[in-house]
Amino acid sequence: MTAAADSPDAYDLAIIGGGVNGCGIARDAAGRGARVVLFEQGDLAGATSSASTKLIHGGLRYLEHGSFRLVREALVEREILWGMAPHIVRPLRFVLPHTPGRRPAWLLRLGLFLYDHLGGRRHLPPTRSLNLARDPAGAPLRDGPSRAFAYSDCWVDDARLVVLNAVDAAERGAAIRTRTKVVQARRSEDLWTVATRAADGAIGHVRARALVNAAGPWVADVSSRITGRNAAAGIRLVQGSHIVVPALFTHDQSYLFQNRDGRIVFAIPYEGAFTLIGTTDRDYVGDPAAVRAGPEEVAYLCAAASEHFRAPVRARDVVWSFSGVRPLHDDGAGAAQAATRDYVLDLDAPDGLAPLLSIFGGKITTYRRLAEHALARLAPHLPCLN
Repeated sequence: MTAAADSPDAYDLAIIGGGVNGCGIARDAAGRGARVVLFEQGDLAGATSSASTKLIHGGLRYLEHGSFRLVREALVEREILWGMAPHIVRPLRFVLPHTPGRRPAWLLRLGLFLYDHLGGRRHLPPTRSLNLARDPAGAPLRDGPSRAFAYSDCWVDDARLVVLNAVDAAERGAAIRTRTKVVQARRSEDLWTVATRAADGAIGHVRARALVNAAGPWVADVSSRITGRNAAAGIRLVQGSHIVVPALFTHDQSYLFQNRDGRIVFAIPYEGAFTLIGTTDRDYVGDPAAVRAGPEEVAYLCAAASEHFRAPVRARDVVWSFSGVRPLHDDGAGAAQAATRDYVLDLDAPDGLAPLLSIFGGKITTYRRLAEHALARLAPHLPCLN
């Protein structure tokens, strides 16, 4: 996808990365009248942004880690995104069974009370208690605890959300260049010169007044190898895998289960005839492009689902699996699942030199707010954004 050829005039903003953050920033900046070019080495949403759990959600479990600002921001965005794109975002009810010996019922209820009220919920239905012995949601589950809670979040077609942001950016004048890899970016006073290589080997050069590194799991590599700068923020690569199995239930609600190890797993209706189960959280080392759901992760998800559903889930039942690498801000948390899902914007802008903004972390729900904050950081250097 491309909206314009190389111009001898400088762009206001060059963006590296065609995931949800890069495309969200391109759309917002182009909507403000900035001249924008975005480069993606593969296809739009080709990595982390298409390997999510497909949820627009506040992150109920983040409350345990005290991430109230992030949860509130995400809850506010949840209804905004639903209103903006009801054709790809839809409400989804989640059933959270109370399992004795794990998080106590009072703690779940308190968390859900905060979840209902922290973000100014207006249209989604509130939390209610369920008796699984009588409610249809209990039918596919193993005999056991009868108490559960039902709460609201939203589902999204994640890859399509990214593409629609790119299309909107292009319609507003942005140049969206897929299958075009940035091979070098060098700063000379108030301009960046960006060298690229297209899939056919063609070399191109553009100039830009500011550069955004939204390369996701490649953000640190782009900073050091492409721009020659070491970002102040650190990155923690965390692998999240999912499996898809034949439908385990026929109703349209989803489940959130508490596991023995304190982690949680979702089971979500998927594509009409399947159930999506995920996700895992483990540190990842290696090329993000080579990430795969390994046998240990598949076994973990099968075991987690089998503990709760009457019908056991075995590895041979998996019709598809997918995995992504989350580029989280490294906040020093011990366990991967405890690492913050908040985002950090690292701005490198020495006096008189063209700025470089690197994006660490974030989640698909808050991409729009991330874009607003990113442009607010760049606005003092780019008057066109004001």
